[in-house]
Amino acid sequence: MSGAHSADYRADVDGLRAVAVIAVILFHAGGRLGGGFVGVDVFFVISGFLISGVILRELERGRFSVVDFHTRRIRRIFPALIVVLAAVLAIGWFLLLPGEYTRLAQRTMGGAAFLSNILEQRDSGYFGTEAPRRTLLHLWSLGVEEQFYLVWPLFVGLLWRRRYTSSGIAVALVASWTTCVLQSRADATAAFFLPYTRLWELAAGALLASAGSPLAVLPATVAFSIPRLRPLAVALACAMVVRGGRCGMGGGKRRCTGPAAAVRA
Repeated sequence: MSGAHSADYRADVDGLRAVAVIAVILFHAGGRLGGGFVGVDVFFVISGFLISGVILRELERGRFSVVDFHTRRIRRIFPALIVVLAAVLAIGWFLLLPGEYTRLAQRTMGGAAFLSNILEQRDSGYFGTEAPRRTLLHLWSLGVEEQFYLVWPLFVGLLWRRRYTSSGIAVALVASWTTCVLQSRADATAAFFLPYTRLWELAAGALLASAGSPLAVLPATVAFSIPRLRPLAVALACAMVVRGGRCGMGGGKRRCTGPAAAVRA
């Protein structure tokens, strides 16, 4: 973590992110946590909160640069991504049949181009019978994030200059959420994977970041006690993961409430 951002570090949010990752791992480990896939929803809200917070702080300091923003993301993401993709290709060379290896190579190129979510949407989806055999399935969420962040800094920058940051983000959130609900009725797989139906989760985190700290307007004694409630918020988010089940994208509003509450605390 860079020195510029170390002062903004939130240990509680980092802990919530760990809970989200563990939940997803347990879901894929033989379905040991039935609603564990909801950890992805938690992660999207956290990502929107943290990254949008960085964007807004740099805008306020007059230091924001789109080029620097994407350079930092490349430096953070690509080293680990390259190792994963190279390792999968190397192991697959020895274990897979030619046709299977060709499909793996296609998935690898899609992952490197941050298009895994589009490829998965065209296939059998996240819960399909073939999903456990797709080694790079997990890269779909990275694709959603990177597609989102291609346009989000420009959008937030425009809102910030016009002094409509929170209201503009709220409008984007509602529009995306409404689209998500409608799309889930027509094509649940598309609603699950496409960036415009996932935007509202990242925007929920961004809205929390743009709203500022809720502690600033509270009496000192109340503000001091609220951070002690963060573990309860995290526990509530965990309970949502355990109870989440395959509720479909239509249940998205309920699923987002837990992580958003934990971040807001």
